[in-house]
Amino acid sequence: MQTVQDAASLRATIRGWRSQGHTVGFVPTLGNLHAGHYSLVKLARERTDRVVASVFVNPTQFGPNEDFERYPRTLAQDQAGLAESGCDLLFAPDVATVYPFGAVSSVSLHVPDITDTLEGAHRPGHFDGVATVVCKLFNLVQPDTALFGQKDFQQLKVIERMVRDLSLPVKVMGAPTLRAEDGLALSSRNQYLSPAERAEAVQIYQTLQQMRDLIAKGHARKVVEQAAASKLERAGFVPDYAAIRRAEDLSEPADSEHEGLVALIAARLGTTRLIDNLLFD
Repeated sequence: MQTVQDAASLRATIRGWRSQGHTVGFVPTLGNLHAGHYSLVKLARERTDRVVASVFVNPTQFGPNEDFERYPRTLAQDQAGLAESGCDLLFAPDVATVYPFGAVSSVSLHVPDITDTLEGAHRPGHFDGVATVVCKLFNLVQPDTALFGQKDFQQLKVIERMVRDLSLPVKVMGAPTLRAEDGLALSSRNQYLSPAERAEAVQIYQTLQQMRDLIAKGHARKVVEQAAASKLERAGFVPDYAAIRRAEDLSEPADSEHEGLVALIAARLGTTRLIDNLLFD
């Protein structure tokens, strides 16, 4: 696997692949990779001829009180895992490569409506940073297909809408959330959990399953959401939201709707903020 840090080297390598008629898959990441990320690389390997992954801790998607400085930088470990998973090229740029005029003075994208709720409401500006950096990376890599995990479900929907609205020639694929044996969604933030917290964290997934089952039995959406938040609070979590939305656009469904839905939870356990979701269909 080749590792490059500058745009010229990235484009030269991809231009060489294109001259041979190869298709390009792309997996953008923040780094500190785990099995969930590597599963995306393996899926890209199945769907395209060549695979590019990026490792870039994007400053514009972190809020002022969030963990940008704390986010682990584990490039050597990430390189080994990516190579083992079948990645052909790792793009590991510095901030100046992605934001040549600085992150604060960068052009910024805003995807309206779908970013106003859930994560967008609790993390103002987060999805502007996500949309901006993903658009920049798409322009740099120019992939045929880009893969994202469904654990960050709202992020996936934001990127899908951005690509459609800007007519970007990229096929966006969402891949199912990879979970531990007890159901906890794999996440780089799981490493912050104490052993006791790790044992409790599985209750997020169990609550999502309960939300799905209650909706299937005909219970009112808001009652189910309130019950889920109360259950998490009793277990020691501080929930930001426990919500049921239409999977297509994250709008609020009517109580008569039982298909095409997704349950989403964000909650703090100790100092760690965890998110997860469950598609009903």
